[in-house]
Amino acid sequence: MTGTTPAVSVFARKPISRVIEDTEEDGGLRRSMGVVHLTALSVGASLGTGIFVVLGEAAPLAGPALVLSFVLAALTAGFSALSYAEMASRVPVSGSSYSYAYATVGEIVAWVCGWCLMLEYAVSVAAVAVGWGQYINELLTGMFNVALPDVLNAGPGSGGLINLPAAVVVILATLVLLTGGKESAVVNTVMVGLKIAVLAFFCVVAFTAFKAGNFAPFAPLGAVGVTVAASQVFFSYVGFDAASTAANEAKNPQRDLPRAIIWSLGIVTAVYCLVAVAALGALNWTQLGESEASLARVMKEATQGNWAALILSAGAVIAISSVVLSVMYGQTRILFTMSRDRLIPPIFGRVNPKTNVPSANIIIVGAFVAILAALIPLGELADATSIGALVAFTIVNVSVIVLRRKAPEGVNEGFRTPLFPLVPMLGIAFCALLMLGLGPETWLTFIIWLAVGLAVYFGYSRKHSALRS
Repeated sequence: MTGTTPAVSVFARKPISRVIEDTEEDGGLRRSMGVVHLTALSVGASLGTGIFVVLGEAAPLAGPALVLSFVLAALTAGFSALSYAEMASRVPVSGSSYSYAYATVGEIVAWVCGWCLMLEYAVSVAAVAVGWGQYINELLTGMFNVALPDVLNAGPGSGGLINLPAAVVVILATLVLLTGGKESAVVNTVMVGLKIAVLAFFCVVAFTAFKAGNFAPFAPLGAVGVTVAASQVFFSYVGFDAASTAANEAKNPQRDLPRAIIWSLGIVTAVYCLVAVAALGALNWTQLGESEASLARVMKEATQGNWAALILSAGAVIAISSVVLSVMYGQTRILFTMSRDRLIPPIFGRVNPKTNVPSANIIIVGAFVAILAALIPLGELADATSIGALVAFTIVNVSVIVLRRKAPEGVNEGFRTPLFPLVPMLGIAFCALLMLGLGPETWLTFIIWLAVGLAVYFGYSRKHSALRS
């Protein structure tokens, strides 16, 4: 052993046949999820804090045309969803866009993709957990007229000492994930059903106060406002790809993953557009932007009381819990796959033989996210989550084009993206459009994060990569 690193290009691809063989030989995870559980995983990861908070933040940017912003964001996600569906069907392994990039465009691009997913998942789940604490406080105030003191309900940057509720929900999600993949999926599916029911309740109540005049003028800030708002509400769609991180635990990944990805995006889009129409019809868009808890305010205005707002707050607590659980699941499975490729330390790839889950991985991720959520106010980093997702989506669209053009060895037959290459090219274009709508602070955060990631890659990952062993 000389200690020298074999001369392998940073753009070296991992053959798809080897990707699948490695999964089958030493994955260690149990195949227990059907299409319902997989769909619920993706819906659970995306349908949460975004819709409960983002309406109030985005309404001043687009006015009633915010509905079109949701449609534009859905189109962007939709083109990429079709590309995800093809990759998940033809490369049915955990790791999501990271694994797809490794098999088509090379190791360093895969690393960048995985690094972006770390930003997307870790920051979003911590920010979501912070929102959970706010809704818990609203419930306590509405039901018992008590509230947690600021010192225990906000981090140091927000006038408190520690955000205890945020840490608690992350710890609870960690404990559920440690029980096993199937058990986590069942819990998540139940919570997804409950939060869809609560949002349906919101629509029914809000439509009783619907005023068509609230939609005039429809686009007071023009097309620019619609595009900028779409960049912001895109945060609400982040997570639809979560099913692709569960390929190693899916009973029939080639058949069920494409269905789960497409079905989940359709469900989420329908819910978002219906909620947006109901909210904008019940409350003028200028008033909708005056409160972070915009949906709760709509309930109070529609019923002239607090009872409906309390039910909605309870639904928000369930919704956010489901997002924390689903996103943490996806994060741990991506890290699991990267560890098996030796791009990150092996501890993230060790599977507990009793529960068939990567226990050490789950505990490390849970501890890190709990500390992040407890101590740092992350609301302003929602856009950083979006840019991480948009970069990953762009890479998946490129991967589909490469997969078709170069036909890498060992590729499976499966779902095919329609209207190729138009769909993935539109996916790239729409992702670029939304990225242009993000602010300079977001780009600075992303550039710094990318620089750190490249330093880790050249300092550790490239030397330890399984392709060089």
